[in-house]
Amino acid sequence: MTNTHKFNLLAATIGAILLTGCGDAETTLIEKDPIEVTEDEHDHDDDSTDDEYTIDSMGRLAVLSAESNVATIFDLDDGDLLDTFTLIHTSNTLTSSADYRFAVIASRAQDYVGFIDGGMWREDHTAHLHDYEQSPAMSDFEVTGSSPTHILSHDGQMAVFFDGNADAGTPASVKVVTDTQISSQADPLPTLNYTINMHGVAESRGEYLLATVRRDDTENTSVAKVLPDQVGVYHLHGDVYEQEQVLDVLCPDLHGAAQNEDYVVFGCTDGVLSAHEHDDEYEAEKIANIDLLDGLRIGTLYGHEESDSLIGIASGHAAGEVILINVNPEQSMMEALSWQPDSDASPVSYAFSHEGNAFLILDSLGFLNVLSAYEEDGIVRWELRESVDISEQDVSTMPEGMSFSMTVAQNGDYVYIADPIAQHVLQIDLETLAITDDIELDFAPQSVTWLGIAESDHDHE
Repeated sequence: MTNTHKFNLLAATIGAILLTGCGDAETTLIEKDPIEVTEDEHDHDDDSTDDEYTIDSMGRLAVLSAESNVATIFDLDDGDLLDTFTLIHTSNTLTSSADYRFAVIASRAQDYVGFIDGGMWREDHTAHLHDYEQSPAMSDFEVTGSSPTHILSHDGQMAVFFDGNADAGTPASVKVVTDTQISSQADPLPTLNYTINMHGVAESRGEYLLATVRRDDTENTSVAKVLPDQVGVYHLHGDVYEQEQVLDVLCPDLHGAAQNEDYVVFGCTDGVLSAHEHDDEYEAEKIANIDLLDGLRIGTLYGHEESDSLIGIASGHAAGEVILINVNPEQSMMEALSWQPDSDASPVSYAFSHEGNAFLILDSLGFLNVLSAYEEDGIVRWELRESVDISEQDVSTMPEGMSFSMTVAQNGDYVYIADPIAQHVLQIDLETLAITDDIELDFAPQSVTWLGIAESDHDHE
């Protein structure tokens, strides 16, 4: 049964002053001395434990303003504003790096991918884990290319797909970067260079890269020829990815990709292409669209390493219809999720919980819809657990072009939801679905992303 709750929002206020710098000026507002411990400051002995070198923190939150080219970093332990950064460009997107140390700022129109160091990261020193905490800082490092569009992370690697530019004769490319490479400003980065532009996507898997292939327009089965219809498997040699195979299953109008532990899935007009490694080669199959889609394409996919199923989003741009699909590549099947939003609501943001056992859908009416996974007849399925109304505002007053947005913590069961109307960010406990904190802003947020030290399976015996 679906339970709907209405919570009174907390009245907690952040007692920090938002200072916006100009040019290269940055003002650090952290009140405590940054913790910067080097290896020489401690002894490595057999009796050492992680507790000596790890940090107990909820992490940090990067918030992108919808009103100006400013990004702000907050401390989630106490809600304090740590610093604000004036960005180079006025049109930006925000996400996190593969290991959550950096806020990734991308401007497609300006061929720009830059980084803000959130100031918290972990190093594996083999004998123990070692955490670091310092003030946030703008990085001088950039990942360069033409029209960065799809930025996807998996297992410590972030793949940036640059679409290229047909008018300028600039081909597409892919660059793969880790947090360590960002912090060391590594050059060159592992790169795949194409000979033609395309609106493509790439998924990194260790030394391999599964990336789209755009054939000649006379062969391409896509209606929009800028969209590829094949997937290639590329292997890293030095700092260059070289093609080792092209999967033999076509994927017309390919758009969107995601992966879990065993499969990489791409969205196609007629279904999804599922790729799986077997005997050092990749095999592919097509999982055909179900009748319910009726011509709609799965153009966005979400995956999690701990989830056997992936979630596909099929939408019609004109009608605004959105259908969520459970894609199970191991079972070679897809089915509609047993959930639909209120007739007047449309999903605006999606995310897996950090352990992959819940899928979150934030809708335009301000409801957080939490889907839980369960197994039936050996198949993982999803059902709506609860819907939480996170806004006391009149949602009809949402500023034009803005929407609710969210990000999920990677070290606990928390989701952070940004509300442009109320100009705050709510912290919600995913176990109790209670609002547990409220970060007040003095600007309307465009998007948010969690930064910090993610949970680790590292075990010292």
